[in-house]
Formats: sequence, structure tokens, C-alpha cells
Amino acid sequence: MMSAALVTRYGSPDVVRIGAVPRPAPGPGDLLVRVRATTVSSGDSRVRSITVPSGFQLLMRLVLGIRGPRQPVLGLELAGVVEAVGEGVSRFRVGDAVIAYPGASMRAHAEYVTIAETGNVVAKPDHLDFEHAAALSFGGLTALHSLVTVAKVQAGERVLILGASGAVGLAAVQIARHHAAVVTAVCSGANAELVKSAGAEHVIDYHSEDFTRAGRTYDVIMDCVGATSYAQCRTSLARGGRLLRVVASLAGQLAAPFQGRLSGHRVIAPYVPGNAGDMQTLVELSRVGAYRPVIDSRYPFEHIADAHARVDSHRKRGSVVVALGA
Repeated sequence: MMSAALVTRYGSPDVVRIGAVPRPAPGPGDLLVRVRATTVSSGDSRVRSITVPSGFQLLMRLVLGIRGPRQPVLGLELAGVVEAVGEGVSRFRVGDAVIAYPGASMRAHAEYVTIAETGNVVAKPDHLDFEHAAALSFGGLTALHSLVTVAKVQAGERVLILGASGAVGLAAVQIARHHAAVVTAVCSGANAELVKSAGAEHVIDYHSEDFTRAGRTYDVIMDCVGATSYAQCRTSLARGGRLLRVVASLAGQLAAPFQGRLSGHRVIAPYVPGNAGDMQTLVELSRVGAYRPVIDSRYPFEHIADAHARVDSHRKRGSVVVALGA
């Protein structure tokens, strides 16, 4: 048996409890990883509370479970140590430190997790401790895929990032800056210095300024928090501009491929599958100092419900990390 954080019904952070579940065993080609650190992400919060963009409520209940998650152990990302390997494993050995991204299959909020060696798992570099390594993937993969793979951001392009102080937003600021874009961050004034330190050249405090009324245009607008729509920011997109709607309603996602064509724009609701190649790219970016996850706060595993509450406050800056000990 092992300890895991369980969510058996939807609700507030109070529904999260620590319980005992069977310890998984690695099958052929699998790694058994002892989790050293994980995160509570906005994705975990949405699953736990079934608070999702408009139009997705019924669909998400059908997919996840009607009254509570069918998979009660949440957690999208982790860092840990290989405890055992299944038959045929050749890339990793017992004792190797790794970063893993189970993604939609979740299961990271537990002492142990299994993952295929051909899945979303890479070696943890020595320059990242377990807590920063655990926070590498959720924000980093979303930002890398959206800005580089989908939007193909170019040097000198003007990039506006909404929700720039969250895990995805801070990763997007750093990755856009690494690609020599001119980055404008939208966040609260209290987080201005943080996003500047991540690479933003300009900061807009959304409490005092509406970027859509400022008369400036951008080649890429990345909305990490569902704060805008194409109709609202159309005039803020330059010719050939791309709007990345990381968080959008069902109607917004369905309309995205058809919007903007007459204006020469692309509206994209990117799906981020995650893959080991992109994870390795993030590791290399961290190695050269171009990307480093920002940790908002740390919680011991037994206080993971408090970590959920911190995410629900909508005041976190970067990632909320949960440590499971040595």
C-alpha cells in the first residue's frame, strides 16, 4: 500500500484527503517512480472543483466522472527517483532521478507512480532540485507548444501575455524572450517586478489599463487565463497576428478555426499533448538559464489540501509545489 491524495467527489479543497491505495507495480516497459515532489496546478484545481470554461461542464463530467473523478488521484507532473523497472526497460535504471508528466492520466499526487519509459519522462538534470524539476512541465509544455510549435514566434515579434504571473504565463514570458520576441506582460501591478525579472520588457497592470484601448498592436497575444476573446482584442492584433486561447469556452474553441480570416488573423485554441522531446527541450533551456520554473509556495504532502486552496485563491505566482520527503 501507499499514501495518496484522494478526490472522490467534486468540491472545495476540503474534499482532498490522504488515504491508502494499492502501490502500483511496473509492467513490461514501465518505470516505478518514487515521487519526491509534485505540484497542484490550475488543471488539478479545475478537475477537483469541476470549475471549467463555459460549455464544458457536462462534457467534463462525462469524461471525468459524474459525481466525482473516476481517477481519484490527481496530479499532472512530478519529479522523483526510479524505484523499480519492468521487463525490457533500457533507458533508465533503479536510482535514476527523473521528471515525469503523466498529464491527463494524472496520478502524481501519490508516493509512487508508474509510467512507460517511452512516455513523458526524462532524466532530471543535476542543476534542478526536485521541487523545481517537478514544476518544469505543466507551464513549460503549454508555453513551448503554444508559442513555438503552434504560433511559431519569431525574433522581433511583439508578444502580449495575459495572466503572465501564473505558471503558464511565467513560462511563456521566458520562452518568448528566449526567442528574441518583445514581450509585454499583463498582470497585477504587484507582480510587475516578477514578470520583468522573467524577461518582460513592458508590463500592463490590468487594474489600471485595458490593453485593448491602448492603440498598440501585437503579433501574438497569448491568453493564459481566459481573460479575453477575439472580438475584444481583434484591433490589438497586427496583420498576420495570432491569438492563442489557452483557456476558452467550448463555443470559443469551436469558433476559433473560423475567426479572424477576413482580418488576416489566426485564432487558435491549442491542445497541448506533451511529449518527452519537448520536456527535454525545457531541460536544455533550464540548463542555459533561459527557463526556470518559479515556485510560489511549498507544502508538505499532508497539507496538500492547503496547496489546493492556494491555487484557488488566484493569487499564486508560478507553481505551488508539494514535497513528499526524501
